[in-house]
Amino acid sequence: MSSDAQVTFLTQEAHDRLTAELEHLSTTGREEIAKRIEAAREEGDLKENGGYHAAKDEQGKQEARIRTLQALLKSAKVGDSPQSHGIVEPGTVVTAVIAGGEETFLLGNREIAGGTELDVYSELSPLGEAILGRKEGEKVSYTAPNGRDIAVEIVKVETYDGQ
Repeated sequence: MSSDAQVTFLTQEAHDRLTAELEHLSTTGREEIAKRIEAAREEGDLKENGGYHAAKDEQGKQEARIRTLQALLKSAKVGDSPQSHGIVEPGTVVTAVIAGGEETFLLGNREIAGGTELDVYSELSPLGEAILGRKEGEKVSYTAPNGRDIAVEIVKVETYDGQ
């Protein structure tokens, strides 16, 4: 892994949840999918065996998720949510007026949010890059993928409490 690899902030709860998911997928999950593939294989002709193809597809998705989790956990910085000082940083909850509408979201990796209702924007997204390091009350704009300039005003920056 290169030295400029992306470091992802995770709360301890998110790290524990993702570690447990990785453990499950790497052990029990792999065993279950292998059994399903073997059972479908025993049904005969693999060309027209929908159960076999579905199980193989699921296996591919599961292996991709395992690789994603391994990479994420390897580069994760685990700790408490950053204490808000009115400055936008990864792991903070931001309330902003975006293109005239107020929105509240978590800045960071979607894995942090777990089961919350908060929208999550990556700090590497055009919006995230535009507001990272900005203070409450600051106005900025960014260019959306469709080429439009979008105005943003930071209204509030809060510590993420996991909910």
